[in-house]
Amino acid sequence: MKPEKRIILCLAHMSGNEQKYIKEAFDTNWVVPLGPNVNGFEEDLKRFVASTVPSGRRGESQPEKTDKRDACAVRDFSEEDYPQSIEPHENNPERLWQEGDERLKDKQVVALASGTAAVHLSLVGVGVEAGDEVICQSFTFCASSHPVTYLGAKPVFVDSERDTWNMDPELLETAIKDRVKKTGKKPKAIIVVYLYGMPAKIEAIKAVADKYDIPLIEDAAEGLGSRYRGQVCGTFGEYGVLSFNGNKMITTSGGGALICPDEAARNNIMFYATQAREGYPYYQHEKIGYNYRLSNICAGIGRGQMTVLDEHIAHHRHLARLYAEAFAEVDGITFHDNPSPEMSSNFWLNTITIDPKLSIKGQENAYKSTVKSAVGGAAGVIHFVDSAHTDCEPNANVEALRVWLDGANIESRPLWKPMHKQPCYKDCAAYTNGVSEELFKIGMCLPSGPLVTDEDVAYIVKSIKEAIV
Repeated sequence: MKPEKRIILCLAHMSGNEQKYIKEAFDTNWVVPLGPNVNGFEEDLKRFVASTVPSGRRGESQPEKTDKRDACAVRDFSEEDYPQSIEPHENNPERLWQEGDERLKDKQVVALASGTAAVHLSLVGVGVEAGDEVICQSFTFCASSHPVTYLGAKPVFVDSERDTWNMDPELLETAIKDRVKKTGKKPKAIIVVYLYGMPAKIEAIKAVADKYDIPLIEDAAEGLGSRYRGQVCGTFGEYGVLSFNGNKMITTSGGGALICPDEAARNNIMFYATQAREGYPYYQHEKIGYNYRLSNICAGIGRGQMTVLDEHIAHHRHLARLYAEAFAEVDGITFHDNPSPEMSSNFWLNTITIDPKLSIKGQENAYKSTVKSAVGGAAGVIHFVDSAHTDCEPNANVEALRVWLDGANIESRPLWKPMHKQPCYKDCAAYTNGVSEELFKIGMCLPSGPLVTDEDVAYIVKSIKEAIV
């Protein structure tokens, strides 16, 4: 039976503590993009990004998977951790993280209006200017690459490797060498993404960045709570980007943050985030700045959300385990799991790939109609099109399954379309190996948020099985 509620792809859930901080903001008249909540939220985030995981819960200490049915065995939480809501200020030994990674003690966090703003300011922070080239991961959402164009620079796209679906380190080095050969200078920065929360092969990528002395920016907008060898994703490079959009691991309704390497970098980012005002007793501007600071009201939501961050991460991983175990029994459906013990995804969105040979009911009608509202339930305005076809699109069985699930009141969506296949980037250089295009054709995202229940997962899996011919 179709549920009365629609099972949403991913929507953040309130903790109940947000009202406390919002009320304080209104009571004290701090309704501007600065104030106690902004400061407090930044401190909460700073504490988290410099955290470690308790002994025995690191991904690398777990046993390696032996077969498909042991999917999701590599994770840094245990059954007793789920569900659990923990105040970030409490010294609670049972939480999923502990304070005190000395390697990260200098890291600072600036709360901003969006993750996109964080990407933009990270590029400003490493000195990207008009005419520069920036290497970007192709398999991602456009917010990773659009800010490059804001500065008059040009993206250079690099494809993914198959294990994590993130930037291929070997192809990255190939791209750098070729850009130097063709342009006479190095790219100004590298932006790697943690797609759907999955850690990249960040040590190998950082080794390439360090070899050529190119600043590394980590777009961890989808990766809050993901770790590589126990270290928080977003803390390996020069800057790390976080997002608190309404569909992320935690939300401020809209917002983001930038992890900075030290106090000096933090102050520089703050300067540009607040319209680049010089220290005169009147408004003087010698550089172009931006209005990018997070509202004190929104930061209050974020402070409340930090009290359930552990619970949200554990819940997403719990759902991942349910999906992995269920799809281990379904021929033609493969769950994208942690590819190695050193990687621990937050499973922000749980994803599957569908064998091109798998037949889905209604497949013959795929792409017969265009989308009338934004795919994935996103707000905003879309341009209407005459045909649903482009030169790079999901296979007919993927589209047919999306339509089937939609009819069952289940929201799903294709994977991100690679940026090197987007018309707005048709003139940009791209170093490809076919991986992201192949994954785009066969991949799908499934409901994964805090509001998705065990019963919802059972219904989703049942609906997918029913769709298979």
